[in-house]
Amino acid sequence: MRYFRLLVAGNAISAYGSYLNMVALNVFVYDVTHSALAAGMFMAVRLVSGVASGFVSGRLVSSFDRKRLMVSADVCQGAALVVLLLAPHGARVALLYGLALVTGCCSTLSQVALRSSVPEIVGAEHRTRANGLLVTGRSLAMIAGFASAGVVVAQLGYGFAFTLDALTFAVSATALLLLPIRTRAAAPGSVGEERTEGGAKPAGGRTRLLVRQVGPVILAMIAVRAVDGLGSSSHNVALPVYSSMLNPAHPATFVSQFWATWAIGNLVTQQVLAVLTRRCGRTPGERAFALGACVMSACFILVFCSLPTLAAIAVALVAGGADGFTEVVYVSRLQAAPDEQRGRLFGLSASAENGGFGLGMLVSGALMESFTPLTVVAWLHGVAIVLCLALLVWLVVRGRGPVPQELAADGSERLPRTATPEGSGR
Repeated sequence: MRYFRLLVAGNAISAYGSYLNMVALNVFVYDVTHSALAAGMFMAVRLVSGVASGFVSGRLVSSFDRKRLMVSADVCQGAALVVLLLAPHGARVALLYGLALVTGCCSTLSQVALRSSVPEIVGAEHRTRANGLLVTGRSLAMIAGFASAGVVVAQLGYGFAFTLDALTFAVSATALLLLPIRTRAAAPGSVGEERTEGGAKPAGGRTRLLVRQVGPVILAMIAVRAVDGLGSSSHNVALPVYSSMLNPAHPATFVSQFWATWAIGNLVTQQVLAVLTRRCGRTPGERAFALGACVMSACFILVFCSLPTLAAIAVALVAGGADGFTEVVYVSRLQAAPDEQRGRLFGLSASAENGGFGLGMLVSGALMESFTPLTVVAWLHGVAIVLCLALLVWLVVRGRGPVPQELAADGSERLPRTATPEGSGR
């Protein structure tokens, strides 16, 4: 875990730069083009490239050295920012869309590679704790990036913000290069740490075969995450509008308070989940995931119900806790899949999550023109609640979810020798 903590630190630093730049780039596009349509197109290119690259990333992660892929993704994003900084003013508009394409593709590739590698880096028994550390690091980075973006851009300019982001990618890439970690299960009879493209191929070879292999429960969980993305986009769009309605003189006050409280709930939950996982020796299963997702969506709806201050703080804390809990449980459950399937599985998941979020941004923006923030958030998060409840009822009626299996030496399937099967959801 010592090396993994350094990896988490590098990943969090890179995430900070990305979140800071997310704000800076969106404002920069509008300043350069003076067009809301151009700014929207920039975001659309970034989202669509992230969705499309999910399937490609799954194939790459299943065939090539994951550590090198993560390093390459960081280097490409940093290099794209440097090119934008050095380019003449007249060429920057075209380069901005190229940067959006590079950022969308490389961020998805890096995420898929890292999530697929966690069980091999820390060991399968420690993956829940490791995922909690990653979520904690990225949550802190998100808060710091969004909070500092306005100050950095206003006081130091776009150039400094882009340079800082490029440096964060360099730090992340350097940390990955120096860490002696193994990111893939050793192939039978192999000597080195990594398999290359000439090694074992992913089971099935195609996404549709993978869909048949992983089973209906995993596919249902991926569908829930896609719909969660739809709901998440709704509260991200609605929060600034709702905050302005609450306090027109200081529209950023409620947004800042909410995300700070959300982050505290997220961090506390990660610590509690890590302790419970160590004591129980197993990770919460699919039922806990479905229940947590229901609680999360319900809390995000309550946030927009004009609650008293203390009640709003309590709801934001629970929302942050449920958000972090469901992400860790979800990622840990997918990581129970065999290593040769894991890359494509996370690639499929990334496409579903990014697609749900992108579609939600479009739908939420359109609905916000005619309806209140509460109505929009209640509709989209309500869809997530209905799907989560359906999954929960199905799991209860089913009695017991699928048990993660591993391959014996002779190629037959056998149960893990330790820990209670996660698929039981109990």
